[in-house]
Amino acid sequence: MRFTTRPAPSLDNLAELRAEIDRIDAEMHALLIQRGAIIDRLIAVKRTQGSGSAFRPGREASMMRRIAERHRGLLPLDTVEGIWRVIIATFTWVQAPFSVHADISAGDAGMRDSARFHFGFTVPYRPHPNCAAVIEAVAGSRGDLGIFRLGKDGAGAPRPWWESLVGEGRPKVIARLPFIERPAHPAGTPVFVVANPLDDPAAAQRDWVLYAVRAPGFAPESERALHDLYGEVVARSEAAEGVSLLLAVPGGVGPRQLGEALARVEAGATILDEVGSHAARFRV
Repeated sequence: MRFTTRPAPSLDNLAELRAEIDRIDAEMHALLIQRGAIIDRLIAVKRTQGSGSAFRPGREASMMRRIAERHRGLLPLDTVEGIWRVIIATFTWVQAPFSVHADISAGDAGMRDSARFHFGFTVPYRPHPNCAAVIEAVAGSRGDLGIFRLGKDGAGAPRPWWESLVGEGRPKVIARLPFIERPAHPAGTPVFVVANPLDDPAAAQRDWVLYAVRAPGFAPESERALHDLYGEVVARSEAAEGVSLLLAVPGGVGPRQLGEALARVEAGATILDEVGSHAARFRV
């Protein structure tokens, strides 16, 4: 569709201004229809039949970053982000239908808000009593997503939730939301998104990489060694035999470098597996 330049309407002519709004609304709707037609062609080309999620974390992060950087005017960024999130998620669902499974063990409201803001109302929302149930629901699906709060330490579970992501073919973290962080975000509950391994590994975003680690303990010296790599402890779970940790390090830090840094200060520390990755958050 080609946009045409029109003379600016008189500011005291409400009918003319409303006609301009109607024209813009019609053009936006027509563009969404065109986008749908392109997705229809994309489906025909891809023949989406894979076992993994159709979600593309890297592409989505790039799109949302561009939207935040170019936004201006009186329309709140929350609204713009929400509109694009619904467009992206719904057209992804059209390509390969999926559900969003949510851990509501700490309450449903925040998780439901996060799911609806980031994935819209067309994508089915499935609540579960804990992280383990979410991960197993995702593992048994063709391309569903799971979400749960950051800071969940696995207390009361047979094992920490991040250890349920260990192993080839197991679900992995593919995103951390909200991507655009700001005060009073309407869906500001920090969550991880997990999915079965992506059909296209290049679609992953690896600004931050997550590792499941076991150690006899984790002393302040270990924390400092991790901080020297610009990493952080995302979650931890204490047990009689030691501590289980979920560590996040920048994508340029490999498992060998992380293991060597930990071994210098924490005898017996073992990296179990890489359990996912996500984009760096965009702060405004």
